[in-house]
Amino acid sequence: MYDELKTAPKAIGAKQAAKAVEKGLAVKVYLASDADQRIISPIAELCQRHHVPVERQATVAELGKSCGIDVGAAAVAVLNN
Repeated sequence: MYDELKTAPKAIGAKQAAKAVEKGLAVKVYLASDADQRIISPIAELCQRHHVPVERQATVAELGKSCGIDVGAAAVAVLNN
């Protein structure tokens, strides 16, 4: 679905994505449209503060599959090279 997630360096999962944003490593964050808001709202706020663009179209299952993992992912941060 998202070719960028197959090839780009990334941080998978809510905690790892949040850490990447806080450290200034994230260039874009994908948040699952069907994820629990208590999990992704803090990441969305971090992205806003750090001026990191957010994409919210994919589901948890679609994000996981796009990253090549067998489980879903609520958040994925694409990292700068």
